[in-house]
Amino acid sequence: MQPSRGVLLTRSVLSFTRALCMLLIVPVMSAMAQAESLTIVSWGGAYEASQTEAYFKPFTTETGTAITTLAYSGGIQQLREQVESKNVEWDLVDLVIADNIEACDSGLLEKINHSLLPPSPSGVPAEDDFLPGALTPCGVGQIVSATVLAFNDAAFPGPKPASIRDLFDIQKFPGKRGLQKKPIAIMEWALLSYGIPVKDIYALLSTTRGLRLAFAKLDLIKQDIVWWEKGEEPAQLLADGTVVMSSGYNGRFFNAAINQNLPIEIIWEGQLINYSTWGIPKGAPNANKAQEFIRFATDTKRL
Repeated sequence: MQPSRGVLLTRSVLSFTRALCMLLIVPVMSAMAQAESLTIVSWGGAYEASQTEAYFKPFTTETGTAITTLAYSGGIQQLREQVESKNVEWDLVDLVIADNIEACDSGLLEKINHSLLPPSPSGVPAEDDFLPGALTPCGVGQIVSATVLAFNDAAFPGPKPASIRDLFDIQKFPGKRGLQKKPIAIMEWALLSYGIPVKDIYALLSTTRGLRLAFAKLDLIKQDIVWWEKGEEPAQLLADGTVVMSSGYNGRFFNAAINQNLPIEIIWEGQLINYSTWGIPKGAPNANKAQEFIRFATDTKRL
């Protein structure tokens, strides 16, 4: 028995519908594949290169998630602009702990449930296993670094700078000084150069007298300061002779001295320890995947 025209028409419609569905499924699946990605903001340079080897590549291998990295110079202004404009393009950002806390208090970061972090191999919960203060309401600490003072060894053929006090001694160690254009380390070092014990620095810095003492010390070198803002600048300023001493990040100086063979020496006295933390921007397009990355990148094996 031959099928009726109505049956043939129905079969034709079904075939067309199936074909149309298949055409639609392909772009939808492509869009899903594209969503399996993360945009991570870090600091560039040797630091980010180490993250690529320790975190990014292994995470992509294990999950298939593609990672795009962007470099910035810290602070929360770019983060604020994205969140307030509701045009968030970042999934994860590497923030120094002070910026993480400020961004969290300003509603710019997602809260993080630390109980979801993996325990140590011996079963210690993450909240008991991290260094004190390394976990914030909106962040998970992932590295300890330091702001230190360094100098160009070639600039001093005779006596070498050896202490924070030498930063402020223009007569004995002449030349320009590189300092970060933020009150990070500068005020502490100014008081430390008087011989004030480390344990008393912040109590004194909290007083008018302490501030006056710090600024009086800074007045001695104010004509010789070259301000820097980006993490890669201090090592370059030292290498090209623009400055003879500079504050900066220990990892950048280490890379310049060891991997680039530049005559840069670190003075460890007065180093200011800092935590870097992962934070998820409020409204991040791939917030769940970012949380998955944080769990992966801050387990005991990776750290």
